[in-house]
Amino acid sequence: MAHTPNIMFIATIYLFSIVTNFPFLSNALSSCNQPCNTLNDCAGQLICIKGKCNDDPDVGTHICSGSGGGGSGGTCQSSGNLKCDGKSYPQYKCSPPVSSSTQAILTLNDFSEGGDGGAPSECDEKYHDNSERVVALSTGWYNQGSRCLKMIKITAKNGKSVKAKVVDECDSVNGCDKEHAGQPPCRNNIVDGSQAVWDALGLDSDVGEESVTWSMA
Repeated sequence: MAHTPNIMFIATIYLFSIVTNFPFLSNALSSCNQPCNTLNDCAGQLICIKGKCNDDPDVGTHICSGSGGGGSGGTCQSSGNLKCDGKSYPQYKCSPPVSSSTQAILTLNDFSEGGDGGAPSECDEKYHDNSERVVALSTGWYNQGSRCLKMIKITAKNGKSVKAKVVDECDSVNGCDKEHAGQPPCRNNIVDGSQAVWDALGLDSDVGEESVTWSMA
């Protein structure tokens, strides 16, 4: 007697094949540590790392680790998106929690008149020469100006450290306008340093970005 295939089993295999070959037909996996194959399989601010949805280290989210942003607990998630020049940029009112060794991305900023920032620095309403060791912090770390004119310590991967003064906010919410010199919102884990900061750390500013850690000095 011939074996009759199980119809339900065949249907299940067929459906699995469709979802596997056409992932856009399935829902994105938003939960932490759930399996994924591509970057698009994880929703929200999660990213596919080694086959599982996890926090995006480039964005600095702490959704899966449970750590809060902005020093106030909870989860630091995007508050929305800002569209400009045909692109969409996430907006953040918070940043990863500050510790004795806070991970960040060091970027380069010209704080002088006519430089990258457009307007004078928020903390003192002044422009600063490229020879000054000054920085701007992402909105959450800037914390409504509570760190204005305070010193922070920045440490590069090469072991060198430098102290710099906080003079401005690297706006993680607003951008793409005259006030922000046409630049999009900052990411929420940025320490935007002057040329003097890069030089003191022995880093090549032409690279544009470097992984560093920082703390209050």
